[in-house]
Amino acid sequence: MLRTGLITAILMAMSTAASARPVSYAGGWTLIEETDRQSTSALVHYSPSAFYSLGLKTEWDRKSDIVFVGPQATWLAKRWFGEDHQANLYFWGAAGLASGIESNAGADQFGAQAGIMADWETRQLFLSYRASARDFGKLDQSAMQVARAGFAPYKGDTGELHTWLMLEVDHRPENDDPIGVTPLLRFFYGTALFEAGWNVTSDAPLLNFQYRF
Repeated sequence: MLRTGLITAILMAMSTAASARPVSYAGGWTLIEETDRQSTSALVHYSPSAFYSLGLKTEWDRKSDIVFVGPQATWLAKRWFGEDHQANLYFWGAAGLASGIESNAGADQFGAQAGIMADWETRQLFLSYRASARDFGKLDQSAMQVARAGFAPYKGDTGELHTWLMLEVDHRPENDDPIGVTPLLRFFYGTALFEAGWNVTSDAPLLNFQYRF
């Protein structure tokens, strides 16, 4: 039973390789770049198994003028399968060096981040939620949350281009504009994923890219 479960999890991870998954199939490498209305980040991770990944993260908070660099671990806590849907629950944590730059220049600080991610999807519907908090000592202590809903106008088969229409709403309590609204398009083909949108609250772009090796 255990062996069958492991094989099933790995096959499902491979079949959804182009979805925005923070854990890949066993032995897989993933490159993730994300740019939203406040930050730009990059994460390269390796998945020793289909249940967790280890990687290196760098993040530039453009609003607060902070750069963070450190290792990150992500754990797939639970995966649910249905006849026509799949759902996932992840936890992640990162620790490293936080540095103030430009207007926030100051002494380097130990930085820690932690978060939760959950998603539910069928071939045409998508829902997700993520929340995170960080402690960068004297540089910053803050939290944020993001929710998404998406719809695929057509059902793409394996090997075809998949297209999603999505709406993202983020909440950053410390910001002057705490609520952000971003319509976006998601495209994925093979093991590559690309997202492009525009935050109408802060008048800023969203650009995300992911590639699995």
